[in-house]
Amino acid sequence: MERTPYDSGDAADRLRELQKEVEQLKEAVTSHAVVDQAIGMVVVLGRITPDQGWMVLKEVSQHTNVKLRRIAELVLVWGRTGEMPEEIRAELEKALDRYGPTQIPGTPPE
Repeated sequence: MERTPYDSGDAADRLRELQKEVEQLKEAVTSHAVVDQAIGMVVVLGRITPDQGWMVLKEVSQHTNVKLRRIAELVLVWGRTGEMPEEIRAELEKALDRYGPTQIPGTPPE
């Protein structure tokens, strides 16, 4: 007997695939929000542009061999508690020194 695309085995497999995809998308959205919030903190504190904030997080991640999402989480924890692992803090300071501060439009030069 030939199976059709609507057989229960195929439908169950497809349902599992879709559930897995939904979970991956939920995780990606959450991760994106965490990274965006961390970029915002770095932008404000470092007086840099959002693109520079992204580069700062990326460089800290690369130089510490820590995933970018984890770096973002640590930046958010730092914002709430003032605590950050020393290695991450040192790399963050170095990266901010390379990119900032950006001159805020309408303010006199420093």
